[in-house]
Amino acid sequence: MSKFLEIQSVTKNYGAMRALGGVSLNVPAGSRTAIVGPSGSGKTTLLRIIAGFEVPDTGRVAMGGQVLAEGSNAVPAHRRGIGFVPQDGALFPHLNVAENIGFGLARNDPGRQQRIEELMDMVALDRVMLTRRPHELSGGQQQRVALARALAQRPKLMLLDEPFSALDTGLRAATRKAVAQLLTSAGITSILVTHDQAEALSFADQVAVMRAGLLAQVGPPAELYLRPVDAGTAGFLGEAVVLPAQLEGGWAECVLGRVPVNDKLRSGEANIMVRPEQLEWEDVAATAVGSQGDPACYGTVTDVDYGGPICGLTVHLKDADVDTAPLLVRSHGIQVPSVGATVRISVRGQAHVFAGT
Repeated sequence: MSKFLEIQSVTKNYGAMRALGGVSLNVPAGSRTAIVGPSGSGKTTLLRIIAGFEVPDTGRVAMGGQVLAEGSNAVPAHRRGIGFVPQDGALFPHLNVAENIGFGLARNDPGRQQRIEELMDMVALDRVMLTRRPHELSGGQQQRVALARALAQRPKLMLLDEPFSALDTGLRAATRKAVAQLLTSAGITSILVTHDQAEALSFADQVAVMRAGLLAQVGPPAELYLRPVDAGTAGFLGEAVVLPAQLEGGWAECVLGRVPVNDKLRSGEANIMVRPEQLEWEDVAATAVGSQGDPACYGTVTDVDYGGPICGLTVHLKDADVDTAPLLVRSHGIQVPSVGATVRISVRGQAHVFAGT
């Protein structure tokens, strides 16, 4: 895919506070990008600079070959051809659905009503809702109306600022999936800003992790989840088990025993990571635990967090150092060991080796 949006070395300060410290990011045409990070990381500031609501102190933003901002010289927001869906939808409460969707369309346009109805169909809303006011809609319906209003101008780029955060869990997932499919089918490049890691990973083709005004890592969702650049990024994107290890020949010796790793060239001391779902358990009798020199890894289940289909097990390893943290192990809910059970732990797949550790 060709580059569509180019952000080069963008900085932004608010007084003595640095919001962006030199951010560079390329967004391919027709793709879905998610910018994820904790509160205060700079992700919303970056989105507002792309939209034209803020101007960068330094740096360059270009879209489709057109320069939108070069330092403080910027194209006004209304001339950028960019759609924006804010967190709360920002619908006009005194206007009905049709009037909200058609707000930016010329009132004397003979095709205005047809366009509004097409947009209702596009966001999967029944046309009977056209005369309703925003307070008569559910949260998910309001977000779809806000999306339809943003789509009315046929934008080249769609920006979504945490648009699903106010929805309950089930509705959030369904709305997110529907919006992603809609944007893809319409061929619209989109950028989602969120602090929800699972949302970013499921929505996007490309995920950008922000920390303290900088991009920590950019890449496909699976790449970031399975091969994060550092422990901070690993922990932000999900539960992670990070362990010191001794590497040699594509294997690591650690408290989990001898584990294959994804770097066959590294040797010596390093930190490795496995995700909890890579850890598999097998219930064994305490008397079956091997003697000294047994390469298997054993532990005792000290807590079970029953979550239905997926459960969390806390396992304290046998003969581990006192400062070794307990393991978090994911298990299906069909058969779960009891607290106090002795289990054998093995690793599925390869552990990830952090670069430069």
